[in-house]
Amino acid sequence: MGTRLKDKVAIVVGAGQTLGATIGNGRATAILFAREGARVLLADRRLDSAQETQALIEAEGGTACAFAADATRAADCQSIAQACLERWGRIDILHNNVGIGGGDRGLTRIREEDWDRILTVNTKSVLLACQAVMPHMVARGSGAIINISSVAAVCAVNMLAYKTSKAAVNALTHAIAMGAAAKGVRVNCIMPGLIETPMAIEGISQNLGVERKELIRQRNARVPLKGGMGSAWDIAHAALFLASDEARSVTGVVLPVDGGQCAQIG
Repeated sequence: MGTRLKDKVAIVVGAGQTLGATIGNGRATAILFAREGARVLLADRRLDSAQETQALIEAEGGTACAFAADATRAADCQSIAQACLERWGRIDILHNNVGIGGGDRGLTRIREEDWDRILTVNTKSVLLACQAVMPHMVARGSGAIINISSVAAVCAVNMLAYKTSKAAVNALTHAIAMGAAAKGVRVNCIMPGLIETPMAIEGISQNLGVERKELIRQRNARVPLKGGMGSAWDIAHAALFLASDEARSVTGVVLPVDGGQCAQIG
């Protein structure tokens, strides 16, 4: 066990994951936070998946508690914050990891209900969770919020609603960071690139009818940095830095973790 988050309390929204051969971003981040000494509230719409994350953390000697919640509902986000306060008396870190992309299509083909669902899950959930924890962080005069966006926000992709929702997360992060800076609360954003997570690999493989190994090969080839796609642990380590006191002067940052994808200009 490390000490980079010793005595801190963290909320990870989206701490479960979809089924697959690898680990998801939310689960990896929750485990790493716990390894570094944080007590972690594991919020997820699927309680069974959050409980799996809890079991993994406790098997390593960490402290965590699974909590069922729908982050697109204001009342549920308030319940997440309240449960954390009742259990551990404080909130030091909020990590927003909820996101979807299924049903996205081009401008003339996307359905209104799919647009609304993607924007609600990917952007509104961030707003509601931040609203729920911010008063408690401001009261303590400190806190760190990390939002998960995507390089899709700034790169050319054929996912209209997803791109728009993640660009909105970047803008929302900047706006909240500037409003909270004088109150001692830091707010930053991570833009993952092509990451080998269950949602990305199993989900896209099934949706496109592409064999899993071939999809991995194609995605690796699109990443400039040797080694291809990153893993959820790469996102988790970036989040750990932003959550820790090592980043005490870092706020309003949008950090790509993408193997150089965003750097491909021209």
